[in-house]
Amino acid sequence: MSVSIKQISADELLHMPDDGFCYELIEGELIRMSPPGSEHGVITMNISLLLAQHVKARKLGVVFGAETGFQISSHPDTVLAPDVAFVRRARVPAEGVPKGYWPGPPDLAVEVLSPDDTLKAAKEKSETWLESGTLMVWTVNPRRQSVIVHRSGFPPITIAESATLDGEGVVHGFTCRVTELFA
Repeated sequence: MSVSIKQISADELLHMPDDGFCYELIEGELIRMSPPGSEHGVITMNISLLLAQHVKARKLGVVFGAETGFQISSHPDTVLAPDVAFVRRARVPAEGVPKGYWPGPPDLAVEVLSPDDTLKAAKEKSETWLESGTLMVWTVNPRRQSVIVHRSGFPPITIAESATLDGEGVVHGFTCRVTELFA
């Protein structure tokens, strides 16, 4: 006997009533995520603050806060929500930021690992981001106080807490010590 799972659309996800949970949509399947813990929130805020200050001062584009939805595929729909994201100014429509989900991937997606996240699942999500057109993914690992940098066509690179994280050609001129993310 087969079980049929009803797929939903990005529009249906966008208009769901708030039940206190965060959701992503993977090929039409609704995935419920538990709210992250306080350490996760502090690290996400540190990254957001550092990136946003740099991007705003240089008018490089837009930094998006935690759980902003990016619709990276349609029919069936996939909507992912990174912890922090950046989109270059050239990709922001003249009329401004869309009201609904951002259509397409961010240029930079930042994923902060929660205590129950596995490195395997994080790698798979990074690959999904890259396959959708994201230029760079930072997987921030609080347990190891490090950042894994993923770029399409290159092996992942782990940046240790004593080293400097670089926006490379994606977030021009951005650098910070990895320790700043965890302070």
